[in-house]
Amino acid sequence: MTEHLVAEQEAADQFVRVEVADRVATIRLDRPPLNALNATLRAQLAAAAVEVSERDDVGAVVVYGGPKAFAAGADIGELAEASYQDMVAGVAALQATLGATATISKPTIAAVTGVALGGGLEIALACDFRIVADTARLGVPEIQLGVIPGGGGTQRLARLIGPARAKDLLYSGRHVRADEALAIGLADEVVGADGVYDAALERARRYAGGPALALRAAKESVDQGLGVPLETGLAVERQAFAPLFATEDRRIGMRSFLENGPGKAEFTGR
Repeated sequence: MTEHLVAEQEAADQFVRVEVADRVATIRLDRPPLNALNATLRAQLAAAAVEVSERDDVGAVVVYGGPKAFAAGADIGELAEASYQDMVAGVAALQATLGATATISKPTIAAVTGVALGGGLEIALACDFRIVADTARLGVPEIQLGVIPGGGGTQRLARLIGPARAKDLLYSGRHVRADEALAIGLADEVVGADGVYDAALERARRYAGGPALALRAAKESVDQGLGVPLETGLAVERQAFAPLFATEDRRIGMRSFLENGPGKAEFTGR
Protein backbone atom coordinates (compact mmCIF):
# COMPACT_ATOMS: atom_id res chain seq x y z
CA MET A 1 0.00 0.00 0.00
CA THR A 2 2.81 2.38 0.90
CA GLU A 3 4.65 1.68 -2.38
CA HIS A 4 1.43 2.37 -4.29
CA LEU A 5 0.98 5.75 -2.57
CA VAL A 6 4.60 6.68 -3.27
CA ALA A 7 4.17 5.81 -6.95
CA GLU A 8 1.00 7.90 -7.13
CA GLN A 9 2.76 10.87 -5.53
CA GLU A 10 5.71 10.59 -7.93
CA ALA A 11 3.31 10.56 -10.89
CA ALA A 12 1.40 13.53 -9.48
CA ASP A 13 4.64 15.50 -9.16
CA GLN A 14 5.78 14.88 -12.73
CA PHE A 15 5.49 18.39 -14.10
CA VAL A 16 7.81 18.09 -17.12
CA ARG A 17 7.64 15.47 -19.86
CA VAL A 18 9.92 14.77 -22.82
CA GLU A 19 8.35 13.41 -26.00
CA VAL A 20 10.33 12.67 -29.17
CA ALA A 21 9.08 12.20 -32.74
CA ASP A 22 10.93 12.61 -36.04
CA ARG A 23 14.09 13.90 -34.32
CA VAL A 24 12.19 16.72 -32.60
CA ALA A 25 11.86 16.63 -28.81
CA THR A 26 9.07 18.43 -27.01
CA ILE A 27 9.75 19.49 -23.44
CA ARG A 28 6.22 19.80 -22.10
CA LEU A 29 5.56 21.86 -18.97
CA ASP A 30 2.53 20.39 -17.25
CA ARG A 31 1.61 21.90 -13.90
CA PRO A 32 -1.99 23.13 -14.22
CA PRO A 33 -3.47 25.59 -14.33
CA LEU A 34 -0.67 27.94 -15.47
CA ASN A 35 2.59 26.01 -14.99
CA ALA A 36 3.73 27.98 -11.96
CA LEU A 37 7.45 27.31 -11.60
CA ASN A 38 7.97 25.65 -8.25
CA ALA A 39 11.27 24.03 -7.29
CA THR A 40 10.18 20.59 -8.49
CA LEU A 41 9.22 21.81 -11.96
CA ARG A 42 12.44 23.79 -12.28
CA ALA A 43 14.56 20.77 -11.34
CA GLN A 44 12.68 18.59 -13.80
CA LEU A 45 13.17 21.18 -16.54
CA ALA A 46 16.92 21.13 -15.93
CA ALA A 47 16.92 17.32 -16.10
CA ALA A 48 14.93 17.41 -19.35
CA ALA A 49 17.45 19.84 -20.86
CA VAL A 50 20.27 17.41 -20.08
CA GLU A 51 18.28 14.50 -21.51
CA VAL A 52 17.50 16.10 -24.87
CA SER A 53 21.08 17.36 -25.21
CA GLU A 54 22.44 13.84 -24.76
CA ARG A 55 19.96 11.96 -26.93
CA ASP A 56 21.24 11.07 -30.40
CA ASP A 57 17.68 10.80 -31.73
CA VAL A 58 17.00 14.50 -31.01
CA GLY A 59 18.04 17.16 -33.49
CA ALA A 60 15.92 20.11 -32.29
CA VAL A 61 13.75 20.95 -29.30
CA VAL A 62 10.39 22.63 -28.71
CA VAL A 63 9.51 23.91 -25.22
CA TYR A 64 5.74 24.05 -24.79
CA GLY A 65 3.42 24.76 -21.89
CA GLY A 66 0.21 23.53 -23.51
CA PRO A 67 -2.65 25.40 -25.17
CA LYS A 68 -3.60 27.56 -22.16
CA ALA A 69 -0.31 28.99 -20.92
CA PHE A 70 3.43 28.73 -21.39
CA ALA A 71 4.24 29.54 -17.76
CA ALA A 72 2.86 32.17 -15.42
CA GLY A 73 6.12 32.55 -13.52
CA ALA A 74 7.32 31.66 -10.07
CA ASP A 75 5.20 29.99 -7.45
CA ILE A 76 4.73 33.15 -5.36
CA GLY A 77 3.52 31.19 -2.35
CA GLU A 78 6.83 29.35 -2.34
CA LEU A 79 8.90 32.51 -2.85
CA ALA A 80 7.01 34.49 -0.23
CA GLU A 81 8.43 32.21 2.44
CA ALA A 82 12.03 32.57 1.19
CA SER A 83 14.51 34.57 3.26
CA TYR A 84 17.51 36.62 2.23
CA GLN A 85 19.73 33.71 3.29
CA ASP A 86 17.62 31.31 1.20
CA MET A 87 18.05 33.43 -1.90
CA VAL A 88 21.79 33.97 -1.40
CA ALA A 89 22.13 30.19 -1.32
CA GLY A 90 19.55 29.50 -4.02
CA VAL A 91 19.84 32.17 -6.71
CA ALA A 92 22.53 30.29 -8.65
CA ALA A 93 20.26 27.25 -8.82
CA LEU A 94 17.37 29.49 -9.84
CA GLN A 95 19.38 30.85 -12.76
CA ALA A 96 20.61 27.38 -13.72
CA THR A 97 17.15 25.84 -13.79
CA LEU A 98 15.23 28.68 -15.45
CA GLY A 99 18.09 29.07 -17.92
CA ALA A 100 18.43 25.34 -18.53
CA THR A 101 17.14 25.59 -22.09
CA ALA A 102 20.16 27.77 -22.93
CA THR A 103 22.43 24.80 -22.19
CA ILE A 104 20.75 22.58 -24.79
CA SER A 105 23.31 22.08 -27.55
CA LYS A 106 20.64 21.94 -30.27
CA PRO A 107 18.23 24.46 -31.81
CA THR A 108 15.45 25.35 -29.36
CA ILE A 109 12.06 26.95 -29.96
CA ALA A 110 9.68 28.22 -27.28
CA ALA A 111 6.02 27.77 -28.28
CA VAL A 112 4.29 30.47 -26.23
CA THR A 113 0.56 30.45 -25.58
CA GLY A 114 -1.43 32.34 -22.94
CA VAL A 115 1.14 33.96 -20.70
CA ALA A 116 4.91 33.84 -20.35
CA LEU A 117 5.59 35.97 -17.30
CA GLY A 118 8.54 36.28 -14.96
CA GLY A 119 10.32 32.95 -14.81
CA GLY A 120 8.15 31.71 -17.66
CA LEU A 121 9.53 34.40 -19.93
CA GLU A 122 13.03 33.65 -18.64
CA ILE A 123 12.66 30.07 -19.89
CA ALA A 124 11.52 31.35 -23.28
CA LEU A 125 14.38 33.89 -23.42
CA ALA A 126 16.86 31.04 -22.93
CA CYS A 127 15.57 29.40 -26.14
CA ASP A 128 16.91 30.29 -29.59
CA PHE A 129 13.50 31.33 -30.96
CA ARG A 130 10.09 32.30 -29.64
CA ILE A 131 6.88 31.58 -31.56
CA VAL A 132 4.04 33.42 -29.87
CA ALA A 133 0.26 33.15 -30.01
CA ASP A 134 -1.53 36.28 -31.16
CA THR A 135 -3.42 36.24 -27.85
CA ALA A 136 -0.34 35.80 -25.65
CA ARG A 137 1.06 38.23 -23.07
CA LEU A 138 4.71 38.38 -22.07
CA GLY A 139 6.48 40.28 -19.34
CA VAL A 140 8.75 40.48 -16.33
CA PRO A 141 6.42 41.74 -13.58
CA GLU A 142 8.78 41.06 -10.66
CA ILE A 143 9.14 44.78 -9.91
CA GLN A 144 5.51 44.71 -8.78
CA LEU A 145 6.58 42.25 -6.06
CA GLY A 146 9.45 44.43 -4.91
CA VAL A 147 12.16 42.36 -6.60
CA ILE A 148 13.75 41.86 -10.04
CA PRO A 149 14.05 38.80 -12.27
CA GLY A 150 16.58 36.37 -10.82
CA GLY A 151 16.61 33.64 -13.45
CA GLY A 152 18.55 35.50 -16.13
CA GLY A 153 15.82 37.89 -17.23
CA THR A 154 17.70 41.17 -16.82
CA GLN A 155 20.60 39.88 -18.90
CA ARG A 156 18.92 37.90 -21.67
CA LEU A 157 16.13 40.42 -22.17
CA ALA A 158 18.55 43.33 -22.62
CA ARG A 159 20.69 41.35 -25.03
CA LEU A 160 17.64 40.41 -27.08
CA ILE A 161 15.68 43.67 -27.32
CA GLY A 162 18.24 46.28 -26.23
CA PRO A 163 18.79 47.96 -22.87
CA ALA A 164 16.22 50.77 -23.13
CA ARG A 165 13.33 48.51 -24.10
CA ALA A 166 14.38 45.96 -21.50
CA LYS A 167 14.49 48.63 -18.79
CA ASP A 168 10.99 49.80 -19.71
CA LEU A 169 9.64 46.28 -19.18
CA LEU A 170 11.74 45.71 -16.05
CA TYR A 171 10.87 49.08 -14.46
CA SER A 172 7.14 48.93 -15.19
CA GLY A 173 6.40 45.22 -14.98
CA ARG A 174 3.86 45.71 -17.75
CA HIS A 175 2.66 42.91 -20.01
CA VAL A 176 3.51 42.98 -23.71
CA ARG A 177 1.00 41.76 -26.27
CA ALA A 178 2.04 39.67 -29.23
CA ASP A 179 2.14 42.46 -31.81
CA GLU A 180 4.46 44.57 -29.68
CA ALA A 181 6.58 41.53 -28.83
CA LEU A 182 7.11 40.96 -32.54
CA ALA A 183 7.89 44.62 -33.20
CA ILE A 184 10.58 44.83 -30.50
CA GLY A 185 12.15 41.45 -31.26
CA LEU A 186 10.83 39.62 -28.23
CA ALA A 187 8.90 37.27 -30.55
CA ASP A 188 10.26 35.82 -33.78
CA GLU A 189 6.87 34.84 -35.20
CA VAL A 190 3.24 35.43 -34.22
CA VAL A 191 0.56 32.94 -35.23
CA GLY A 192 -2.98 32.08 -34.23
CA ALA A 193 -3.26 30.49 -30.81
CA ASP A 194 -4.31 27.13 -32.22
CA GLY A 195 -1.27 26.99 -34.48
CA VAL A 196 1.55 27.82 -32.08
CA TYR A 197 2.74 24.30 -31.38
CA ASP A 198 2.52 23.22 -35.02
CA ALA A 199 4.46 26.32 -36.11
CA ALA A 200 7.14 25.54 -33.53
CA LEU A 201 7.36 21.94 -34.74
CA GLU A 202 7.65 23.12 -38.33
CA ARG A 203 10.54 25.39 -37.44
CA ALA A 204 12.21 22.67 -35.37
CA ARG A 205 12.03 20.25 -38.31
CA ARG A 206 13.99 22.73 -40.45
CA TYR A 207 16.98 22.14 -38.21
CA ALA A 208 16.43 18.62 -36.86
CA GLY A 209 18.05 16.86 -39.81
CA GLY A 210 21.02 19.20 -40.04
CA PRO A 211 24.65 18.42 -39.19
CA ALA A 212 24.51 18.15 -35.41
CA LEU A 213 28.13 19.10 -34.70
CA ALA A 214 28.02 22.12 -37.00
CA LEU A 215 24.71 23.26 -35.50
CA ARG A 216 26.19 23.01 -32.02
CA ALA A 217 29.27 24.92 -33.15
CA ALA A 218 27.12 27.68 -34.67
CA LYS A 219 25.01 27.98 -31.51
CA GLU A 220 28.00 28.04 -29.18
CA SER A 221 29.84 30.56 -31.33
CA VAL A 222 26.95 33.01 -31.23
CA ASP A 223 26.13 32.50 -27.57
CA GLN A 224 29.72 32.64 -26.34
CA GLY A 225 30.49 35.62 -28.57
CA LEU A 226 27.70 37.77 -27.16
CA GLY A 227 28.93 40.36 -24.74
CA VAL A 228 32.64 39.94 -25.48
CA PRO A 229 34.85 42.06 -27.74
CA LEU A 230 34.77 41.24 -31.44
CA GLU A 231 38.30 39.85 -31.42
CA THR A 232 37.38 37.45 -28.63
CA GLY A 233 34.27 36.40 -30.53
CA LEU A 234 36.33 35.78 -33.66
CA ALA A 235 38.65 33.57 -31.61
CA VAL A 236 35.61 31.58 -30.43
CA GLU A 237 34.56 31.15 -34.06
CA ARG A 238 38.04 30.00 -35.11
CA GLN A 239 38.11 27.39 -32.40
CA ALA A 240 34.72 26.05 -33.51
CA PHE A 241 35.35 26.20 -37.27
CA ALA A 242 38.44 24.10 -37.92
CA PRO A 243 37.39 20.93 -36.02
CA LEU A 244 34.31 20.59 -38.24
CA PHE A 245 36.63 19.61 -41.08
CA ALA A 246 37.29 16.36 -39.21
CA THR A 247 33.61 15.37 -39.18
CA GLU A 248 31.79 12.91 -41.38
CA ASP A 249 28.99 15.43 -41.92
CA ARG A 250 31.44 17.91 -43.47
CA ARG A 251 32.49 15.27 -46.01
CA ILE A 252 28.87 14.33 -46.69
CA GLY A 253 27.75 17.93 -47.05
CA MET A 254 30.47 19.00 -49.43
CA ARG A 255 30.26 15.85 -51.54
CA SER A 256 26.48 16.20 -51.79
CA PHE A 257 26.82 19.84 -52.83
CA LEU A 258 29.26 18.99 -55.62
CA GLU A 259 27.24 16.04 -56.88
CA ASN A 260 23.63 17.09 -56.29
CA GLY A 261 23.56 20.81 -55.54
CA PRO A 262 22.77 22.59 -52.25
CA GLY A 263 20.37 21.48 -49.55
CA LYS A 264 20.18 17.76 -50.37
CA ALA A 265 22.72 16.24 -47.97
CA GLU A 266 21.59 13.57 -45.52
CA PHE A 267 23.69 14.02 -42.42
CA THR A 268 24.65 11.40 -39.85
CA GLY A 269 25.40 13.62 -36.84
CA ARG A 270 29.03 12.51 -36.76
